[in-house]
Amino acid sequence: MDSETAAWLRQQREDRGWPKAEMARRLVQAGRAAGDTAVPELSGMLHNIHRWEREGGISERHKLHYCRALGIHPSQFGLSTGKPAEAAEPALSAEAGTAVPVPALQPAVIAATAGPSLPVPAGVAYRGRQEPVLRDFAVEHEVMMAAHEGSDHAAEHERHGVGEATLEQLRADLARLSGLCDTGAPLPAFLDMRQVRDRIYRLLDRRARPRDEAELYFLLGCLHELMGLTANRLGYPDAAEELLRAGWAYANVIDHNALRGMVRARLSYVMYWRGRYADSRDLAADGLRYASRGLVGANLHLEQARALARLGEPDAARQQVGLAHAAWEDRGRDDLAEIGGEEFALSQAATCSMAGSALAETGHGREAAGELERAILLYDQGPRPGEHHGVAGQALARTDLAMVRLRSGALDAGAAALAPVLALPAGQRLATLTARLGLVRRELAAPVFRDSQQARDLGDQIEDFGRAAITTGLHSLS
Repeated sequence: MDSETAAWLRQQREDRGWPKAEMARRLVQAGRAAGDTAVPELSGMLHNIHRWEREGGISERHKLHYCRALGIHPSQFGLSTGKPAEAAEPALSAEAGTAVPVPALQPAVIAATAGPSLPVPAGVAYRGRQEPVLRDFAVEHEVMMAAHEGSDHAAEHERHGVGEATLEQLRADLARLSGLCDTGAPLPAFLDMRQVRDRIYRLLDRRARPRDEAELYFLLGCLHELMGLTANRLGYPDAAEELLRAGWAYANVIDHNALRGMVRARLSYVMYWRGRYADSRDLAADGLRYASRGLVGANLHLEQARALARLGEPDAARQQVGLAHAAWEDRGRDDLAEIGGEEFALSQAATCSMAGSALAETGHGREAAGELERAILLYDQGPRPGEHHGVAGQALARTDLAMVRLRSGALDAGAAALAPVLALPAGQRLATLTARLGLVRRELAAPVFRDSQQARDLGDQIEDFGRAAITTGLHSLS
């Protein structure tokens, strides 16, 4: 590994304030200007940059493209100059080695219509190695690029020596990321997941024993499930769908039914939050073909229950809630549950919360309130052995309980349920939560609260909550 070259390439890009996508654009432009007909497209060049900035190993042809893009002489490649070279300095052409003027390159504008620009926290690191901080990048672009990389690689490996210590470390990484996914800081978690995924990609490029290769595909499927869930929480459901379909492809490669069921449950969840309730119901039903019992089965029954409730089928929804509780009681330990975290090992608190959410849409307010109050109590008591509670779980349960209370006209009880939710810091204000609060605000606009100053104040607090959220790419529930 040429670590000095890798570090130099990263430093040159960062000194100019360019994200990787801008570096890729300039390299493609430089290559085409030099007459290189084999220069890859933008996505391929971006993949190369990820690799070069980790490992070095850049070819002489691409070194010349770098010199042209950076506006430096080839003799300066790899040398520390103390400051970025001016883009107007001459660089050598790829063919003749003669000085030619570098065309003025206008800074690329990364579209981020649905997402704000955020700095990456300095604490984001993979296995103790601090990666360079990206300055002012567009969240939407970063999430979508990861989704594209995942689906491309999944498609490649559907068609067709890793040591035990390495596999053990990757399993530990996955368990850590599952827990990190629950902490309410989705952007740092997402970036960390992508770094672990990239390492698995590199391992799959080697010759591996079939057993080890199957393990790597399993880990990739789980990572894409986590990344899809996190992308949805950040407010990018299109990216979430793409990531989850890549996870489905990996589950199919190794014929893993529990993983198939889990990915179907997550895709059903994304469709539900997008308001596509028929798709959500059908995906959950399809997942039950692979896993109808245990924790995965409980998750699928609950997703189907919520979708059925929104489709106006209250009896069918109540039946699915009952099946979910029975499946959860019939739980056992499998390779998904062993990973840990609420995303892979559904807790009893989360089961009650999702059941209450479904029942809240059936008109059975008393039953829904009972499930949600039990969920909040279980969250307050803390996770039991083998369980993990995510930060969003109790907030969603409280939000649904507030909605149930408001529908019965109990404004004080609804406000009390919401108080801890509205006090959450900005980093924990997930897209799914802000969307759910939008429904609460709609209840506050009911005629019964028309002359209530308290209702107006609570509505203003919900609006302020959404304004300070980590993302503006929110879903809406009809």
